[in-house]
Amino acid sequence: MLTGERSLDWMVSVDDHVLEPPTVWQDRVPARYRDVAPRLVTLDNGEFWAYEDRLVPTGGLAACAGKPRETFFTPNAITYADMLPGCYDVKARVEDMDTGNILASLCFPSFPRFCGQIFHEAKDKELALLCVQAYNDWMIDEWCASAPGRFIPLIIVPLWDPPSIAREIERCAAKGVTAVAFSENPEPLGLPTIHDLGRYWDPLMRAAEETGMVLCMHVGSSSQLPAICHDAPPLANISYGTIRTAGSMLSWIYGDAFVKFPKLKVAFSEGNIGWMSYFLERAEQCLDKQRHWLTQGIELHGYDNKYDKGTAADVADIDIRAIFRDHIYGCFLEDRTGMRVLDMIGEDNVMCESDYPHADTTWPHSVKVARDCMQGLSDETQYKLLRGNAEKLFRFTPAPLPH
Repeated sequence: MLTGERSLDWMVSVDDHVLEPPTVWQDRVPARYRDVAPRLVTLDNGEFWAYEDRLVPTGGLAACAGKPRETFFTPNAITYADMLPGCYDVKARVEDMDTGNILASLCFPSFPRFCGQIFHEAKDKELALLCVQAYNDWMIDEWCASAPGRFIPLIIVPLWDPPSIAREIERCAAKGVTAVAFSENPEPLGLPTIHDLGRYWDPLMRAAEETGMVLCMHVGSSSQLPAICHDAPPLANISYGTIRTAGSMLSWIYGDAFVKFPKLKVAFSEGNIGWMSYFLERAEQCLDKQRHWLTQGIELHGYDNKYDKGTAADVADIDIRAIFRDHIYGCFLEDRTGMRVLDMIGEDNVMCESDYPHADTTWPHSVKVARDCMQGLSDETQYKLLRGNAEKLFRFTPAPLPH
């Protein structure tokens, strides 16, 4: 059993969430924008985030930590008064982290959505850029700075403007940031894919590589819930949701981003990991059997796909395992299957999460749940999964153990 500062009783969670305090944008945008910039309002029919001409409620499943499942877990709108203060107040969050033995936390946004989609959808892009910058300054200078060594800052970027993306990554990297939110699949957002022949995302990837920022893709950051069929029961579709992460992983593996940007790293959040071993194995099987006609330039007729080999990896010499090992990371909440096939995934490419304060959260028992899954693994491997891999990937030094 590891002890002291290497105790196995604490974890670094690479997937948590923050419900933004009401003043994040009102305190930071120019006065002329305050009537249209994001602000929390209470109306006769409930509490909403108001932004431009939109009213956005906060769904209960996004802030139900510490609440009874039977009475509180709901997709319906709730108010900030309904939540634990740790959802939006940093002092209370740190107290909840101590309660749950969460040494450090990487927090995805809530009102902006997982990669800042709300600002991409905005009408006034000048204001939207200011809102992106305001969120990042708040995340870095207030949320994270309030408890040094307890938070890994994660920024959002102006998805609609690649040059501005690069500038914002560079600006925030100068303030010590090592993580940037990105979409698991930009196409449903009305944006080019990572295979775009126009190289739309090159400024993001280049800036991320040059600054050592990890691209963090949360499940649902494509603003889609996959549907098995038009009338599949909701829990069937929710259970099926990991297929988004699997598709994204394969897309990155067979694309040319890691060839063009060999130091780039990506992390998939809230997707678990058990499926990774299967899809890596399946990808190798497909490569072994299909690479020959692909290298001859033969088209796959009747297949609705605009694939262009100009944005794909060279299947003649691609090494799927090496690409995964060098570039791709996954995280898990509760995944016994993943632990059983960890040797096929790689113990250096897996991290833990608590998902506070979402409905899937294992808080305040996150460490116990994770370690129950890890039974039979060596202490050194458990330490990697609980803390070591995250600290290395994000170049993060946590604060000393609270107690």
